[in-house]
Amino acid sequence: MKCLNRFEEALIAVLMGAATLIIFLAVLHRYALGVDWLYPLANRFNTSWAQELCIYLFVWMAKFGAAYGVRTGIHVGVDVLVNRLRPAWRRALVLFGLLAGALFTAVVGSLGAMLVWQMKETGQVSADLEVPIWFVYLAIPLGSFLMCFRFLQVAWRFTRKGELPKHDPARVEGLDDLKSAEA
Repeated sequence: MKCLNRFEEALIAVLMGAATLIIFLAVLHRYALGVDWLYPLANRFNTSWAQELCIYLFVWMAKFGAAYGVRTGIHVGVDVLVNRLRPAWRRALVLFGLLAGALFTAVVGSLGAMLVWQMKETGQVSADLEVPIWFVYLAIPLGSFLMCFRFLQVAWRFTRKGELPKHDPARVEGLDDLKSAEA
């Protein structure tokens, strides 16, 4: 499980880093096109593909980031009413919500897989990058099925231990390890 967690975190970090770098380079390129002495050099390069690639990177990042959010407890949730219920009702409602989330993401993943399969048969490619469009849409089933797995994982832990993942915005991961190593 740790391997999947690390892969998920690394994928999100790589996607975020790549998108940031590409946007930065595209902005530099646009700036260089406006400078007289840089124009001849900058005009040799075409960065029209950068915007399309960044959109695809952010779509993939959002799908896998949502699964990460479910696993770590930072996914959006409103639990004001749920927390005011008696423990038995609260437990049932939380479990229902987790299983409903798993069902929803399983349906979206299945429909996304059918969409990818249909797109694969068309041979359609993206406008600027000319990559197969099915590859772009592959984020839907992969991210949704991972999110479904994460909902089931949280539901399993909740039924066995009564624990939900809790995000503490004041805690920085790895900082506690650093402090104990210095002491």
